[in-house]
Amino acid sequence: MFHTAIAPRVRKRSRPADADVPRREEVKFEDVRLYLVERKMGRSRRSFLTQLARSKGFIVEDVFSDEVTHVVSEDSQASSLWKWLKESAPNSLPNMHVLDVSWFTDSMKEGRPVAVETRHLIQDTLPTLPEGTTPTAVATVSQYACQRRTTMENNNKIFTDAFEVLAESYEFNEIEGPCLAFRRAASVLKSLPWAVRCMASTHNLPCLGEHTKAIMEEILQSGHAFDVEKILSDERYQTLKLFTSVFGVGPKTAEKWYRGGLRSFSDVLADRSIQLNRMQQSGFLHYGDISRAVSKAEARALRNIIDEAVRAITPDAVLALTGGFRRGKEFGHDVDLIVTTPQLGKEESLLPSIINRLKKQGILLFCDYQASTFDMSKLPSCRFEAMDHFAKCFLILRLEGGQVEGGLHTAEGDSRGWRAVRVDLVSPPMDRYAFTLLGWSGSRQFERDLRRFARVERQMLLDNHCLYDKNKKEFLAATTERDIFAHLGLEYIEPWQRNA
Repeated sequence: MFHTAIAPRVRKRSRPADADVPRREEVKFEDVRLYLVERKMGRSRRSFLTQLARSKGFIVEDVFSDEVTHVVSEDSQASSLWKWLKESAPNSLPNMHVLDVSWFTDSMKEGRPVAVETRHLIQDTLPTLPEGTTPTAVATVSQYACQRRTTMENNNKIFTDAFEVLAESYEFNEIEGPCLAFRRAASVLKSLPWAVRCMASTHNLPCLGEHTKAIMEEILQSGHAFDVEKILSDERYQTLKLFTSVFGVGPKTAEKWYRGGLRSFSDVLADRSIQLNRMQQSGFLHYGDISRAVSKAEARALRNIIDEAVRAITPDAVLALTGGFRRGKEFGHDVDLIVTTPQLGKEESLLPSIINRLKKQGILLFCDYQASTFDMSKLPSCRFEAMDHFAKCFLILRLEGGQVEGGLHTAEGDSRGWRAVRVDLVSPPMDRYAFTLLGWSGSRQFERDLRRFARVERQMLLDNHCLYDKNKKEFLAATTERDIFAHLGLEYIEPWQRNA
C-alpha cells in the first residue's frame, strides 16, 4: 500500500494595513533639503540612502526643485551632471551645494549635516576660453569667510581697495549695513584665485549686491569709481582718517574735533579747550613712529624682549605672536601677543610683573593696564563685545636697532637708532587660551563670519572666551584651535589662510 505524503499547509503572515504607508520620521534639520541624483546611483540604492537620511532627521526631496539646498551625486562626469542641473533648476542653482556622495556619507556618520569642504564639491567643468578672459564662477564659494581659504595674494586689489574706502566712509557715518556689505564683498573677492575681468564671472558669487557690482562695473570700464574718488577728495573723510590715525583717538572724538572746526594736528594741539588723555598724548608724541608700519623682523624682536621678561617670571609661560604677523603679513600697525601660564590663576599676576620689568629696562614709553573682569558665570553672552574680559595692556615700547635682524624700519634720515612701537598684551587663563588665540589672530572679517556661522548654522555662541552649544546647553572644551573648528564641523583653516 502506498501512502501519499501530504505537505503541511503554510499559513501566510498577514501584512499590516499600513505596510505601504511610508513612516514619517522626525525632521531635525529644517534648513537642509537633500536631493539624491538617481543617475549612476540607481533606483534601489537611491531608495536605501533616502530612507537612511530620513531616519536621521534629514529632509530628502523626491523631486528636484528650487527648494533643494544640497544635491548629492555619484556621477563622476561633472559636465553632464551640471548640464542636467542647469536645465532642471536654473533659478536657485547658484545657492545649492553640488556634492559628491562622500559628503552624504560623512553626514550620515556624524548624524548631522557636516560642513561642506573642498573635497566634497563637484566642480562645474568649464570650456577652454581665449587668453585674457575669465572663467565663469561656479556656485562653490561660501558666503562665510571661515569656509574660504584667503592668503595674502589678492588678485582683485583694484576692487577691494575701493570697497575698503567705501566701508570706512560708511563706518565714519555710523551706517552699519552698507559698511558690512562692502567688507563682505571685499572678503569674497580677496579669496578668489583669479582676477575678475568681466561682470559675467561674478554671477554666482555670494555677498555681491547691486551697489558693489555697480562699483565693479565702473572700475572695469574706466579704471576708477566716481563714488570712491568723491570720498577720497572729501574734506571730512580726509580729516576723520587723519585724526583716527592717532593712538587713542576714535571716530567719535575725531568727529567732535571736526565739528569744532579743527582740520589738522596743529589745530588740535593749539586748542586749549581740548584735554588730551594719556593715550592721546602719547599718540601725538610718538606719532611719527607708531603711524609707520612695523616689520616682521621688528615684531619678532619685540616678541623676544617680552619672552625674556616672561621667562624671568615663570619659565613655563606660554607666549604667542598673533594678529596679522601670525597670518603671514610682512608689515603691521602693531604687535599683538598672548601670554599665559599652565597654572590657572597665576596668569593674573603676569602682566603687572612684565610691566615692572620693562620699566626697569627703561624701554616702557607708555602703558595702559586693564585688570581682568572675566567671570565664567556671566557666560555665554549673546552679544559680542569688541574687547574680551581678560587682563590686557596697551604699550608703547622703545625698540633699539641692534635688537632687530636687518635693522629698523625707520623713516629716511632718521638717525636715532631706535623707534617707538605699539605692543598689545593679553593674558587669558590657560583653559581659555585656544579661544583667545583664535580671536586675536583675525582677520576681523574671518572672525565675524566664524561667529555668524556658529550662531546661524550650528546654534552655538562663539567669542574669545568660550564656545557654547545652545541645543545641548553646555560649554565645549578646547585646548587647540583645531578643537574649535571640529566642534563647529568646519575644515581647519591655517592662520595664513585667514586673511579675509
